Amino acid sequence: MRKHQYGRFMIELAKGDISNLRVDAIVNAANTQLVLGSGVAGAIRRNGGPKIQIECNELAPINTGEAVVTSGGKLMAKYVIHAVGPIYHQYTPHKAEELLKDAVLNSLNFIRLKKLNTIALPAISAGVYGFPAAKCAEVMFSAVFDYIEKYSDTSSNRLVKIIFCLYDQTMYNIFDEEFEIRIEKEL
Repeated sequence: MRKHQYGRFMIELAKGDISNLRVDAIVNAANTQLVLGSGVAGAIRRNGGPKIQIECNELAPINTGEAVVTSGGKLMAKYVIHAVGPIYHQYTPHKAEELLKDAVLNSLNFIRLKKLNTIALPAISAGVYGFPAAKCAEVMFSAVFDYIEKYSDTSSNRLVKIIFCLYDQTMYNIFDEEFEIRIEKEL
């Protein structure tokens, strides 16, 4: 696991199943209908129980780039934030990047709205939605650093952990490379 602190924000990289993390909120790489199918959503459905899908049904549909929150059901996480990233080939690369950034920023907004101390994000849209993994890491880190810059000067002094939880070693390595670039820019 790699981590680096930026003011009151700690960014961490972790490898594993996001649905097993003990955090305030996990982010689900959702579809617009909020149907918990496969991948991250499937793990959330299996481990969190039917309550999460029932709550999703009441909130659906949402647009690409948006995020909504449900309870965590039987998960260790109190909340699940359902963020819809773009299906890469349905947009121009620039528009896909913009929508992914929106999905991340809309997810991170729940840090303030729900007073979260820990939030974990997967590689949104990098799986079956076809977003190129290296570009996904770049866009997601960019969104996180934009959020940190915007809210680093607030009166709160509580530490907030933002965790990128990547399921396999390949994706972890891609995000680790981008993280290294970001850390070096800060030094």
